[in-house]
Amino acid sequence: MDRIFPIAALLMLAACTGPGSGLTGNDTGGIITWSPEHQQVAREWAADHCARYGKYARITSIHAQYGDYIGFTCQFDPRAARP
Repeated sequence: MDRIFPIAALLMLAACTGPGSGLTGNDTGGIITWSPEHQQVAREWAADHCARYGKYARITSIHAQYGDYIGFTCQFDPRAARP
């Protein structure tokens, strides 16, 4: 019983902290919480995320203020939907 409490506490703490990196998404794309630091690595994070699904990342929006997000999509063709 003494060993169960610390393990349960760690699991609950991990669940409350969320993804940690500031990225939330699925196979179609996602969002990254905006900060100056996150904006510098957003393309890399999005590319790594989309690569899990065999896709390429495309940044679609950047709202450069705290509390906002950097949006991206995951696409099979890296040239798709390019303006």
